[in-house]
Amino acid sequence: MKKTDKKVEEFIRVDHAGERGAVKIYEGQLLALNTLVKNDDLKKTIEEMKIHETEHCQFFENEIKKRNIRPTKFLPLWDLLGVGLGFGSTLLGKKAAMLCTASVEEVIDKHYLNQINQLGPEEKELKEKITKFREDELEHKDIAYEEGASKKGLYSIMDKIIKTGSKIAINISEKI
Repeated sequence: MKKTDKKVEEFIRVDHAGERGAVKIYEGQLLALNTLVKNDDLKKTIEEMKIHETEHCQFFENEIKKRNIRPTKFLPLWDLLGVGLGFGSTLLGKKAAMLCTASVEEVIDKHYLNQINQLGPEEKELKEKITKFREDELEHKDIAYEEGASKKGLYSIMDKIIKTGSKIAINISEKI
């Protein structure tokens, strides 16, 4: 096991929680699409994005184990909220489901960029992975807007709620 400094430990803990949260959001969206909402094109898009999030989550799961880092104590709550957010946003329609992705990815873009800028040469592999994952997240954001995500009207309120919730989850997951 390699010694991990506190900052890097927080990065890995929060990124693990965040990537797992993204998987749960997509699971919630797929649950809605497999039960109440019929939209095969949206389902295919979400399934493709979920593949990336699962890859990201597995990387951080391995880092947590390898470095002996305690995951956030809030994982069970984040799991429930992620599935609920995904399911609920999809019940509101395709625009809302895609806005959910766009809003989360906009927060993650800044979050990952901040981490990339703080990581030194001793964490080259971690920095490369986070850089690659950030590129995937930006691609998801672009897809979401291409698929109809909107911040017009009441969607602007939804955007603010999702972004605020994401930022709160980040701040809590880094420390607890």
